[in-house]
Amino acid sequence: MNKQVAEFIGTFTLVLFGCGSAVIAGSDIGLTGISFAFGLALVGMAYAIGPVSGCHINPAVSLGAVAAGRMTLAEATKYIIAQVAGAIAAALVLMLIMSGKADYSVAENGLGQNGWGVGYLGEYSLVSAFVFEVVATFLFMTVILGATGKGAPAAMAGLAIGLALVVIHLVGINVTGVSVNPARSIGPALFAGGTAIAQLWLFIVAPIIGAVAAGLLFKTGTLDAAN
Repeated sequence: MNKQVAEFIGTFTLVLFGCGSAVIAGSDIGLTGISFAFGLALVGMAYAIGPVSGCHINPAVSLGAVAAGRMTLAEATKYIIAQVAGAIAAALVLMLIMSGKADYSVAENGLGQNGWGVGYLGEYSLVSAFVFEVVATFLFMTVILGATGKGAPAAMAGLAIGLALVVIHLVGINVTGVSVNPARSIGPALFAGGTAIAQLWLFIVAPIIGAVAAGLLFKTGTLDAAN
């Protein structure tokens, strides 16, 4: 249970501060600030709960770990339930905070939900969104598995993974708002509704494809430090 509690808290933190940075402070800190908010939240949690659960805080990462042979599907399922619950709780808290602002509307201002197409940030196409999410998650999972593998300096893993998330956001916010994490997408979408719900499938399917592909690559031993 300790691992599930850790994953709940970690995912809650990532969504509250990551999405919160966009909704509450986006006009002040811009895309760069939002990118660092997501990445630094992950760095902090990596060192806080990493020793407890490994700090996956992302269903795609847990499934990628299963594909790599580093985790059982049964344990990953427990992680995923905790992660999604944490993301939903964070989105609810963020909505409650924002409801105290006179001119805020979930329908108009959102909760930092992901998306694509007309009316969403850079208005990229479905294909662009899908390709970005698959490739970005694949590379993100590659960093995670490499930084936590044998021979890697364990003390630097959290920093490397967090900085990778910063870079992914710097490049991809205008494309999809950056998911690479189904839980991060599910939480805000449930409360934003409408288009966010209709497009949610992509932010579940694409990150899982990318993460599992990276996991399978590592399972082959191709990227083992000994080779």
